[in-house]
Amino acid sequence: MREDVGQLLWVGFPSTTVPGELRARLDAGRYGATILFKRNLVFTKAAGAVPGDVVDLDALTALNAELHRRAPDGTPALIAVDQEGGVVQRVRAPATQWPPMMAHDGLPEGDDERTAEQVGRAVGGELRALGFDIDFAPVLDVHTNPANPIIGDRAFGRDATTVARRALAFARGLDASGILACGKHFPGHGDTDTDSHLELPRVDHPWPRLEAVELAPFRAAAAAKLPMLMTAHVVFPALDPTRPATLSEQVVTGLLRGKLGYQGVIVSDDLDMKAIAAHLGAGEAAVRAVRAGCDVLLLCNDLRNQDLAEEALIKEAERDSGFRARVGESAERVRAMKRVHAANQGAHPAPGRDAVGSFANRTLADRLAGRA
Repeated sequence: MREDVGQLLWVGFPSTTVPGELRARLDAGRYGATILFKRNLVFTKAAGAVPGDVVDLDALTALNAELHRRAPDGTPALIAVDQEGGVVQRVRAPATQWPPMMAHDGLPEGDDERTAEQVGRAVGGELRALGFDIDFAPVLDVHTNPANPIIGDRAFGRDATTVARRALAFARGLDASGILACGKHFPGHGDTDTDSHLELPRVDHPWPRLEAVELAPFRAAAAAKLPMLMTAHVVFPALDPTRPATLSEQVVTGLLRGKLGYQGVIVSDDLDMKAIAAHLGAGEAAVRAVRAGCDVLLLCNDLRNQDLAEEALIKEAERDSGFRARVGESAERVRAMKRVHAANQGAHPAPGRDAVGSFANRTLADRLAGRA
């Protein structure tokens, strides 16, 4: 049971090396994946660069090699990162610096989709060369609110059809490089006017509007069998008047699993974000998210919350056999995804380190940014 719970817990850590406690927990199968942020990267000085701007790729690949550990049952721990482009790309120079994905708006229809797949393949190839498994991308939110403080030009477009077409092409590119894609943020964060990192947003649109705009890219992602979708810490009164999507069985199980027929792994957004943490303790939030239908819980910042979530999930599984079965179902879904991922990586060998920041990739980034 502890190893099942471990598959559900994907965690961040504060250092540029692997702490001994984290290493021991990965070896014991208590965490299913780790997530890297800027704080985990070592930066070096390079000629012509601002000091601290250049990532030490040797240190990063060594870190990822250390994090690639296996549970007692042989299940590997994966490594995830947010590498979208624009403001959200953790690995910067000498890796290719990508413009925000809204830059696809500058390309004609057809060319934009082909370019999105090329970009996904290039991003995935660089991540693969550095030892990553997962890119928390593409963004499937539709940018309909100019005042949105958190999505904006991270989106692939301003209408649902365009977003779905471009974002899923990007995901195909990641897959072709042996990187798992994770679409976000279900059921749609594009029309919020607050940041869920800081507070709990609401989207008050009625069902017909949600179905036509916010949900349409996720319906397409479900049909395309995207391996992972991430939930939003946003309240949608038309779907559940009291609970954010991450904690709502109506939204996660009823809508995403039931109505949209999604069969992949459902990932919560970070439970340390204030939209959740300001209202619930980590243990209660973890239990509620799993009951709602989430398969993976992200706990990116607070180490104490990682302990609280693990303790609460184990305690609830010991108390409630139905909840224990729910945990086991999610753990098997995660393990199945890892098996498929291993086979896909076997079919697509990792490129060499010269793929990172290659001339071809930089040329593609320049073209997308309109600088060519």
